[in-house]
Amino acid sequence: MRHYAKLLRATLAASLMLVVLAAAAVAGPLEDADAASERGDFEAAYRLLRPLADQGDALAQTNLGFIYANGRGVPQDYSKALEWFRKAADQGFAIAQTNLGVMYYMGLGVPQDYAEAMKWLRLAADQGVASAQGRLGAMYGAGYGVPQDDTEAVKWFRRGADQGDNYAQLMLAFMFELSRGVPQDYVQAHMRFNIAAASSKVEKPDAAAENRDRVAAKMTPAQMAEAEKLAHEWKPKPER
Repeated sequence: MRHYAKLLRATLAASLMLVVLAAAAVAGPLEDADAASERGDFEAAYRLLRPLADQGDALAQTNLGFIYANGRGVPQDYSKALEWFRKAADQGFAIAQTNLGVMYYMGLGVPQDYAEAMKWLRLAADQGVASAQGRLGAMYGAGYGVPQDDTEAVKWFRRGADQGDNYAQLMLAFMFELSRGVPQDYVQAHMRFNIAAASSKVEKPDAAAENRDRVAAKMTPAQMAEAEKLAHEWKPKPER
C-alpha cells in the first residue's frame, strides 16, 4: 500500500514531453530542429523552431515550450514555457495539452491549479496520449481536482497501460493487487508488474520486479503460469 500511495502522488512530477518527429516527416526546419535536439544542440533547435512557432506551428510551439521549461539552450523560464504550451494546446495539440496540464499540476509558471490540470490532461487523454491517461488516472486515484474515484482511475490506467505507458501499467497492477476499483486479481497484477519490470523505459525496473515477486508469493503455480503466459503474449495497442 505504501508503494501505491508514493507512486500515485509522484507521477505528475514526471518530465515534460518533447515532440519527436515521425520518420516520414518532410525534410525542412522542423526535421532539422529535431535532429539538433537529438544531438543535444538546443541552441540550434531554438533558432530553427522560433520562426515556425511565431507562424503558429503547434509542434514547434510545443518543443519551444519544452526548451524553456528545461532551460535547454536558453535560460529556464516557466512563464515562457507555459505561454508556448498554451498556444499549441489551444490549437488542440495533444502533447502540448499534456505538458500544460503538468505545468498547472506542479505550479510551474502559474499558480498550482488541479482543476485546470485535470481539464488539459483530460483533453489530451481523450486524444489517446498514453502518458496523459496515466496522469489522469493518478488524479482520480488521489482525488486531485476531482472527487476521488478508483473506478475512473482504473479506466484511465488501463487505457494508458494498454498502449504501453509504464507508469499506468504499474498503477493498474497495484489496483488489481489491492482491489481498488476492480476485483482483486493476482494474475493481472503479476502480469502487469512483469511487463513493467521488463520494459527498458521503466524508471525503476528493480522496484517493479520486487512488486511482481511480492505478488508471486500469494499465487498458486497455476496462477503463475497463466500470468507469465499473458505477459509473454502481451503487445501494446496504440490509440494514436
